Amino acid sequence: MLIDELKDQLKTTESDIATIKTFWQNSKLDETYHTLKTTSLEETFWQNPQQASISKELQRLTLIREQYVTIVKVDQELPELINLFEDDEQELKKLQHEVSSHCKQIKQFKISLLLDGEHDTFSCFLSINSGAGGTESQDWSEILLRMYLRFCERQKFHATITDYQPGEGAGIKSATLFIRGQNAYGLLKGEQGIHRLVRISPFDASKRRHTSFAAVFVVPEYSESKIVIDPKDLRIDTYRAGGAGGQHVNKTDSAVRITHIPTNIVVQCQSERSQTQNKETAMKMLMAKLMQKEMEEKQAKIDAIERKKIEWGSQIRSYVLHPYKMVKDHRTETESPQPDLVLDGELMDFIEAYLIYIHAH
Repeated sequence: MLIDELKDQLKTTESDIATIKTFWQNSKLDETYHTLKTTSLEETFWQNPQQASISKELQRLTLIREQYVTIVKVDQELPELINLFEDDEQELKKLQHEVSSHCKQIKQFKISLLLDGEHDTFSCFLSINSGAGGTESQDWSEILLRMYLRFCERQKFHATITDYQPGEGAGIKSATLFIRGQNAYGLLKGEQGIHRLVRISPFDASKRRHTSFAAVFVVPEYSESKIVIDPKDLRIDTYRAGGAGGQHVNKTDSAVRITHIPTNIVVQCQSERSQTQNKETAMKMLMAKLMQKEMEEKQAKIDAIERKKIEWGSQIRSYVLHPYKMVKDHRTETESPQPDLVLDGELMDFIEAYLIYIHAH
């Protein structure tokens, strides 16, 4: 029946509405709006040296607040209207468009609320490095690589493996993805940190429980950069590509490794067929890392994740497969009893919880 379809459609937005309301309560946007509104109504406001910036911010918050109030109001009214016309098929048909439009607006508003960072809309580079644990951690790193590839598929992002260093016995030592798509950095920035796996080892004949670690680093692809790189500061090495690839792999020295000597930042790319293309991609990665470094220094983030050891005590998320099943984010306390789904790329609950968390802290 049509009434059931409409109710089900609204039901799918319940978690999004909850996310929006939680964000709104934690963000103090309403409080900021009223403060700025009061300031703007003062008689001497025209003399305020920050008049332009206050007015601009007030205009932005007014628009957001109006959207929030409207969405919450409509979300309360629609179920009442549906129940009111439960026996009137014609009226219910008129509500179809309104329900569909409301659901779409909720999704768009939630994303715009959570992804308000300067670089959130950018594409990004995501790197995975295996940590303490040898073969175990290298296998764990490959599992994480698959998890992020599956997440990209779900989000309709285009992910390219730009670098792939296979492990000695299994898995990978490291890998880098270039992820193209609207809001790629904004959604994935919270994945940066140490990821810990607890499981019965498939490599242990005694079937003992092992703990493995891997580090994930995420930097945005900056569309414009004011950083000027002196060619004299670069050491460029070429080598034969290894790991997964097409027929050209291991035939020519097409892979490129670039070292920025002053900072000792190293990037490498082997995903493209030609050395020139690999060099271009590697330079993009280097620029992104240099920009990120500059931003972190300006913000005095001296204890950035690169300085932390890849071991116990510094993890952002734990994935326990034995003796029980649980994925837990240690920053937000978000949990999932279904690690198989999470490792298959279902990360949005963790991502949204993190975005709400950083706005509240």
